[in-house]
Amino acid sequence: MKHLKTMTTIMLAAIVFASCSNKDSELPPPVTPPGENGTVDIRGSISANQTWTKDKKYRLRGYVYVENGTTLTIEPGTQIISNADSAGVLVIYKGAKINAVGTATDPIVFTSAEANPAPGQLGGVILVGNATGNGNHSVLEGGVDAAHQKFGGTNDADNSGTMQYVRIEYAGKAVNPNDEINGLSLYAVGSGTTIDHIQVVNGLDDAFEFFGGAVNCKYLIAYNCADDDYDMDDGYHGKIQFAVSVKAPGWTDNKTGGDLSNNFEVDNTNGTLPYTTTPVTHPILSNFTAIGPNNAAGTSADYGYGMRFRRGSKPVLANSVILGGQKAGLVAENTETQAAFQAGDAMFYNSLLSAVTTPFLTLPTGSALTNQQLQDLITGTTYGTKLLASAADAGLTDAINPANPNLQPKSGSLALTTAGKFDKSTLSDAFFVKTNYIGAFDGTNDWTKGWTVWGSKYVLVKQQ
Repeated sequence: MKHLKTMTTIMLAAIVFASCSNKDSELPPPVTPPGENGTVDIRGSISANQTWTKDKKYRLRGYVYVENGTTLTIEPGTQIISNADSAGVLVIYKGAKINAVGTATDPIVFTSAEANPAPGQLGGVILVGNATGNGNHSVLEGGVDAAHQKFGGTNDADNSGTMQYVRIEYAGKAVNPNDEINGLSLYAVGSGTTIDHIQVVNGLDDAFEFFGGAVNCKYLIAYNCADDDYDMDDGYHGKIQFAVSVKAPGWTDNKTGGDLSNNFEVDNTNGTLPYTTTPVTHPILSNFTAIGPNNAAGTSADYGYGMRFRRGSKPVLANSVILGGQKAGLVAENTETQAAFQAGDAMFYNSLLSAVTTPFLTLPTGSALTNQQLQDLITGTTYGTKLLASAADAGLTDAINPANPNLQPKSGSLALTTAGKFDKSTLSDAFFVKTNYIGAFDGTNDWTKGWTVWGSKYVLVKQQ
């Protein structure tokens, strides 16, 4: 009998040990169980599929990595929060997927957990894919660990998952100058990924940055972020339609080396590699409405341009309304980008433009293409963009109002009476809805309703 008891004890111990061993191999990353307020702390690596539900809040503690082969699902209405002491960052790494699908009435929200929220209290969201780029950045920015720094590959159709009806508030993390995390950073993300209805609010750095890749997006909003709203480099060659950029006049980040805050900043390389390095940054963009500070009271001296296209990039921006750029509406910088405009590889097509200081600018001073030649090219019959005397001439309802902008065109507005044109080969793709208006709105349908935020509390002033 004693022998039987001993054997039974040994067998039970073995079963428990085996059971524990099997469970250990499937454990999620270290988490703190929900407290009284239903908050779950998330840290480290996620290597087994997880679902985050709206009945809890999920707090990012530092960098959280979703690993290769793993899917993170986030239910509509879920809040993902961060405290200032850790500025949490969610990284969807190569081979992983995010399935964050909110709704217009129940968006997914990444935000600050602080009683007094401020930019930089959330790190941001990073998607990392296997699409192509030109190698301008060899590793991810923003302090990610060594095991997760590499990005890119050869598959432009790579799929990093789905993000729809998502709001990202108070993001941005500056590890060093030019080494930051943005609201939504997209590293070599492929066209198999679905991204639409995303708002980035009060970011400490860029709202959206595209580092190479071929991801296509629709219905994006950058609202009162400190640096560039749409930053594209490293050979990004995707498509975007229906997007908004609104700048608060006093809100820019701290600048070094002549950097400026812009609605768009599009580079091919930063000069470490030749500006002609391929694949060239060549985004195809249509139906944007972008609002600069328009020289409003308190405008920061660090505001630059509506569009800063430079360093060999070849952007195509069409059917858009770009108003209130401070130092210029469109700057074509460096010989390679200027030549792309002359050759028709870069375009600012069938659009409306107003600016404060000068509408068109070529840099550096003394460029072969003069300011006037650039203006004549863009406003001539080839590109057909209309130059406006003031932002009001576009006929938008209440554009220069960073607290509560109404970007819908009024009846008779040039944005409504100017039909969209999609006759250029780069714009004929089936991805683009062929609109009979220009800008992001048609005067009737408000695709921002229900899932976005606006208001005076988001109108900030320059960092000191």
